Amino acid sequence: MKSKLCGILVFCLVSVVILSLFAACTVPAEQTAPSLIEVTDQLGRAVSLDGIPQRIISLAPSNTEILFALGLGDRVVAVTDYCDYPPEALTKPRIGGFSTPNMEEVVALSPDLVLAASLHQERIIPALEERGLTLFALDPKTVDEVLESITLIGKVTGKKEAASQLVTGMQNRIKAVTDKTENLPETEKPKVFYLTWHDPLMTPGSGTRHHELIRMAGGTNVAQDLTGYASITLEAIIEANPEVIIAGIGMGSGEDLPFEYVKTEPRLRNVDARINNRMYSIDVDLCGRPGPRITDALEKFAEFIHPELFKGS
Repeated sequence: MKSKLCGILVFCLVSVVILSLFAACTVPAEQTAPSLIEVTDQLGRAVSLDGIPQRIISLAPSNTEILFALGLGDRVVAVTDYCDYPPEALTKPRIGGFSTPNMEEVVALSPDLVLAASLHQERIIPALEERGLTLFALDPKTVDEVLESITLIGKVTGKKEAASQLVTGMQNRIKAVTDKTENLPETEKPKVFYLTWHDPLMTPGSGTRHHELIRMAGGTNVAQDLTGYASITLEAIIEANPEVIIAGIGMGSGEDLPFEYVKTEPRLRNVDARINNRMYSIDVDLCGRPGPRITDALEKFAEFIHPELFKGS
């Protein structure tokens, strides 16, 4: 009987040792080898990464804003000279302008991911790929594509859950606006003119995010027959007689010059927006950068266009 018990004990001990060795040999794959991440970027390029990137360079201010919004600031090793939001981005090393990054400095920082934009498609992306770097490009033209770009960055950086939460929050805020505006009759949608720049006069037509923001906020873009960011004559603005004028401010060294223009240009004195003092300014970064703050821009547009529905909301 005693020998039988000893045999059982020996068998158990041997089994434990074997199981321990087996467990040691079956460490989760993500701990033993990098898992391949394959994603198609917004330029339609198939991009592969050997595991979650830990050193990221952003070549666009909007990309930088998304990275920080996803809690990836500690992985960002460099940004452009124009990446000024959030404030933490100002502490990161600079690698040159948005359209003119210093490629030698980019390479020297040894990033395992470089986030680019459509602007970099012809020259920067091929040049950096030739140097062995991995580039992922974003090109969001619509609000939905801005949300998609956040989801994509979440996927390539291992932040899927954070991206999902951010996108859901933005969708809820968008819905809070469109629930109040989408069923408005055309007669209750004020004519809106957005001034991109005053010299020469520039405005967003159809196919732009600004146009989409005006529509979602319950307005009618007086430049909707134009395409893209287009020039417009003062005579055309006067003839359209906008009820609301929104001017972008903070562009480069222009500060608030576009807003001052709509307030002081003598030939606009008989336009409804001037008569009723419905002229507003907005930070160009809010509505111009395709990032998380696009919902802030929509809420601003809605408050400007329909203060009776959104003032103080």
